[in-house]
Amino acid sequence: MKTLNRRDFLRSSGAAALFAATPGLAYSQVVGGGGAFDDYRALVCVFLFGGNDSYNMLAPRSDAEYNVYATSRQNLAVPQAGLLAITPPGQGAVEYGLHPSMSGIQGLFESGSAAFVTNVGPLVEPTTKADFFNTSVTLPPQLFSHNDQQDQWTSLRGTVPSSTGWAGRMADLIRSGVTEQQMATNASLFGTNLMQSADETVAYVMGPGGPLQFEGFSLDPDSVLFQQREAFRRIVEAQYDTVYERGFADVQRRAIDAADTVTAAIDSAPPINAVFPPSQLGTQLNTVARLIAVRDQLQMKRQVFFVAAGGFDSHDDQNLNQPGLLGDVSDAIAAFYAATAELGVADSVTTFTQSDFARTLTSNGDGTDHAWGGNQLVVGGAVAGRALYGNYPLLDIGGAEDVGGGRIIPSTSADQYAATLAKWFGIPDTDLDIVAPSLSNFAQRDLGFMIS
Repeated sequence: MKTLNRRDFLRSSGAAALFAATPGLAYSQVVGGGGAFDDYRALVCVFLFGGNDSYNMLAPRSDAEYNVYATSRQNLAVPQAGLLAITPPGQGAVEYGLHPSMSGIQGLFESGSAAFVTNVGPLVEPTTKADFFNTSVTLPPQLFSHNDQQDQWTSLRGTVPSSTGWAGRMADLIRSGVTEQQMATNASLFGTNLMQSADETVAYVMGPGGPLQFEGFSLDPDSVLFQQREAFRRIVEAQYDTVYERGFADVQRRAIDAADTVTAAIDSAPPINAVFPPSQLGTQLNTVARLIAVRDQLQMKRQVFFVAAGGFDSHDDQNLNQPGLLGDVSDAIAAFYAATAELGVADSVTTFTQSDFARTLTSNGDGTDHAWGGNQLVVGGAVAGRALYGNYPLLDIGGAEDVGGGRIIPSTSADQYAATLAKWFGIPDTDLDIVAPSLSNFAQRDLGFMIS
């Protein structure tokens, strides 16, 4: 019979495969002391992979502006009568509406718990159409590329590649204030991501429904797999000669402990009455709600959650697929807000969207192509809601902000958007430039959509 050595045992237990698939599984080790937070706040990023056509998510409804929109969007325009009316003050004669599938967000907006940040996107410095074509300003590299623009949103890298993301840098900045937390500040329910990558802290990565359990283990003491689990624990707790062996064993040990701690906490969470859609996004946000419900048990003061949905790269079948995509976003976020209200933490939890980019205003016949600036949604009790922040553009082809095919230059930067969220989260103004490295290039450091 073949002898099972340590390497074979690691492989058969599933630990090595789990670590390779989710290298951020171990919870972060915070250092330092003092400066502990005395309240709870959480940010929840909903990333819409593929590039959300956000000028159909939020569209002009008044006749003059709608007619320009409809001329530009052609067969992709949402019928004027179908747009769900919203009533933000201070917009003059221009009226706006939401996609017909977003009644949940309409209700949150009208109640003051949601807002939109309009025409926001990656920028290194303020940019006009003349600047763009004269190449007289620094532009984010590889515009209109999925991977590159996802990296821009999540790292705020500007022109310099970055191995850390803006949420990761926030976690590093506050690590001395969260030393009692039993779970990482950053947690992802959609795999590893650049946004939560950091120099000194490590994001905790779990599945949509909770922590990923080690394959081949059991918590049942009467099971053979429980004995295998205990044997694995003895291996990782042994003394090793090299720093690499000790480091790997430490990661595996902390992974087991973290999975046990977080799973036990989730299992003890009180029932939540809010009804989530049975989608991937709905499942993720339901799990986030359950984790927030046990924040005191885990001694959490600050958390950033990353959840996501795909399918927004609408080159084809946009009219067929967009209602379901936006409807799921609306229903899932509305259910999540209801859950936070039920838990009494609506004022302490802010949900916000990001996406690769918006889509071209022009139709390719059945869909749209990659563009630039678009609209993002912010939801929570601390949001200064029922308002549009930024400058919603006139959606005309060849207009003052169109660099071709209805690709709109952002008037608000992703750095300003992230910095506003970071400030509410507890990052001092003096450190916002660490979180958002291009922020100093813009006059407005705080967009005003959060109530301190």
